[in-house]
Amino acid sequence: MLLAIDIGNSTISVGVLDDDKKIVFLSSLDTDSRKTADQISIDLMNIFALYGVDIHAVSGAIFSSVVPGMNFPMEKALTRLTGKPPMMVGPGVKTGLNIRMEVHNQLGADIVASAVAALEKYPAPIIMVEMGTATTISYISAQKTYEGGLMFPGVYLSMDALSGQAALLPNISLEHPRSLIGKNSADCLRNGIVYGTAAMLDGIIDRIREMIPGETPTVVATGSPAPVITRYCRNAVTYDKYLLMEGLWAIYQRNR
Repeated sequence: MLLAIDIGNSTISVGVLDDDKKIVFLSSLDTDSRKTADQISIDLMNIFALYGVDIHAVSGAIFSSVVPGMNFPMEKALTRLTGKPPMMVGPGVKTGLNIRMEVHNQLGADIVASAVAALEKYPAPIIMVEMGTATTISYISAQKTYEGGLMFPGVYLSMDALSGQAALLPNISLEHPRSLIGKNSADCLRNGIVYGTAAMLDGIIDRIREMIPGETPTVVATGSPAPVITRYCRNAVTYDKYLLMEGLWAIYQRNR
């Protein structure tokens, strides 16, 4: 089995996949750059115990990260748990992804992994939406080349900013709205976040479609807010919960 980890700004996604790329479990931890390798090791061992999976059955590990301060303790923890150094997505690792960004290493490792999986699973061109601390929209051309994208504040970040900066606005959870027009402060805020983000995605998707007349892009979204937000998009958007983990699996296999 393969232990695949993505270190994001808000959460750390922890997944285990078998040799056939089947997800054994997918869990998450809060990102805390103050944690030592020992603390990370304990967290991971507890997750394996929670899901009833033997950590000694793991034959290898790979991780991607957008939090440089956590790379060393994570590498140390994974080496301790698996008995060998993990693979880290970055320079020198073969991904098979053709990237046309001006500076390649400015593209997040999580986006690289998701794009690798998207190209394996869906027909190009692809519009890929990753919803985390930031919402990132990527365009992959019919020639299977990562052309670039757009980035704006993520759903949870936007909710926290509004609640934190406006004294009379409450903290809310991300839920399906009861109607378009809210009748109280919580519903107004929730409706604005959900419908507003969905409309923003639709607008960007439509503009990308205008760039590629005659082509029909596949639109795929991943990330924890995606199943709520994409339900209210007017464009057809496929939600793929395991896209990133499957991308890490594919990169690991390519570099073995």
